[in-house]
Amino acid sequence: MLDSVALESRLSDVRERIARAASRAKRDPASVRLIAVSKTFSPDYVRAAAQAGQVDFGENKVQEGLAKIAATADLALRWHLIGHLQSNKAKQATIFYAIQSIDSSSLLQKVDQAAASGGRSLEVLVQVDLAKEPTKYGIDPGELRPVLDTAAACKAIRLKGLMLLPPAFDDPEAARPFFAALRTLRDGLIREGRDPSTLAELSMGMSHDFEIAIEEGATIVRVGSAIFGPRT
Repeated sequence: MLDSVALESRLSDVRERIARAASRAKRDPASVRLIAVSKTFSPDYVRAAAQAGQVDFGENKVQEGLAKIAATADLALRWHLIGHLQSNKAKQATIFYAIQSIDSSSLLQKVDQAAASGGRSLEVLVQVDLAKEPTKYGIDPGELRPVLDTAAACKAIRLKGLMLLPPAFDDPEAARPFFAALRTLRDGLIREGRDPSTLAELSMGMSHDFEIAIEEGATIVRVGSAIFGPRT
């Protein structure tokens, strides 16, 4: 059952933790965007978080996201698709403000074509696979550059950076090397001459490890249960 007071308290706590982590890294807390991951929670939870000032929300599945976007259309929210996108849902996904899980040149082109034909424009991030886990998606770092080249030729999408989903560790410190590796990869691409504005965002860190991610350079953190409570 929704307890809006408790939700607001948890959201405030997450924001404070973000600010402390940013301060430890000598960064401006405003440089970190919080995405509230509302998957499995009803639109009422989204409305309660929005009432507490939250603007950015994330969904893993296109259909669930579409339903919540429609149910909260009266609110000025930004919706991010953070889960795997199947190419046959590219057109539907262009209703999102951003897609953070691009994992191939062909998917990128389909999203771009769908957005262009619908007169839409949206931000995208490329998901990078650093752990080589068979159950997760993402692009191998060695195959990343052709995808970035494809993005540069697109018309309706705006490449903004990279996304990472590290292995699930009990100890959040164990994820630090993965976060550092994504930052190092991004910095190397910029040194090669890539446009820094297309690699400005590093989306990494979730409820159990977002503070470590911020210390390693995350500009976007994706937090669900720490805001909305345990999922059932």
